[in-house]
Amino acid sequence: MDIDTGAPAAPALDALYFDGHSARAHPVRIWVQANLLHIEGADLNLRHPVQSVDWPERTRHGIRVAHLSSGGMVQCDDSLAWDQWAQAQGLRESLVVKMQQNWRWVSGSVVVMLLLALMMQRWGLPLVAEAVVSVTPTSVDEALGESTLAAVDKVLMEPTALPVASQNQIRAAFAESLAHQPVGSVVPWTLVFRKSKIGPNALALPGGTIIMTDEMVKLVDNDTQVLTAVLAHEQGHLQRRHGLRMAVQASVLGAVGAVVWGDINALLAAVPALMGQAQYSRAAESEADAHAVNVLKAAGLSPLLMVTLFDKLEAQRDSQREGETAPAAPGAKTPKPDSSWLGIAFASHPSDAQRIAYFKAAALEE
Repeated sequence: MDIDTGAPAAPALDALYFDGHSARAHPVRIWVQANLLHIEGADLNLRHPVQSVDWPERTRHGIRVAHLSSGGMVQCDDSLAWDQWAQAQGLRESLVVKMQQNWRWVSGSVVVMLLLALMMQRWGLPLVAEAVVSVTPTSVDEALGESTLAAVDKVLMEPTALPVASQNQIRAAFAESLAHQPVGSVVPWTLVFRKSKIGPNALALPGGTIIMTDEMVKLVDNDTQVLTAVLAHEQGHLQRRHGLRMAVQASVLGAVGAVVWGDINALLAAVPALMGQAQYSRAAESEADAHAVNVLKAAGLSPLLMVTLFDKLEAQRDSQREGETAPAAPGAKTPKPDSSWLGIAFASHPSDAQRIAYFKAAALEE
């Protein structure tokens, strides 16, 4: 706070003085004259240069406390009286304080902060995550993938019922498609099969493991070409290390949320992380789709195979919806809607219509 030395003198203000050594409060009267803060009481007669005083900012509520360079302080419980006195003494508020007291400046600042946060979430965090991943050894992916597989098996999966011959047929078809990629460009991968509690699905885990569910194989009638398209998409996640990138991004967002919200409400701290994950997943899915198109074309397969997959997924959804609306037989259990479309059909992905249009356009390109 600055002082306008040309301002006329004003009446003194009743306040309390603390010397910084004891808790005793000394009733005093204070005023500013000749660029000095005068503090006078029954047994006090102090002078402090105005520039050496740490003046309090004007706020809507609360007491006013001015800290002195000597270690003492002056306190006034009547904030309105203090503010009026300070203005009359020529104590000028800083630009920051004036902005804080102006609803237009406050509103504008909030808008700017929100825009900066959105820009950081949309563009900044993916760049940060990619930079971190680029210097992270693949052993980290492998460790993360192992723990993720254990958690998925415990909660969402059961042992596969798919015949070994069918499993090997699917692995061979996918391996043949990757054989057309440049030598040394394909990251190591392992394909495992599971019976699923989440319906037709395929998941790429950090470290190279791809899970394909029995339900996905059944959905496409064991069509190895369609399944190859699905696996090419998942292999795109492995190529770009999306699993680790998303883990890094979620960790950064979670840490920022914890700083902003504190430890009072862990749920609120997790909200920005979940939002960031959803947005980043859409970008990752687009990258994986582009990779799938490249793999399919190099192997002489059509990107329309992915359209076939989406057609079959939509047909199954329609069948489920019809089953949910049909009257149930007496004593029959109401089927639970299959809302856990993870992996290849996660809720945060680009819409099916957008992806179908992309694959159709890719099929028309030379």
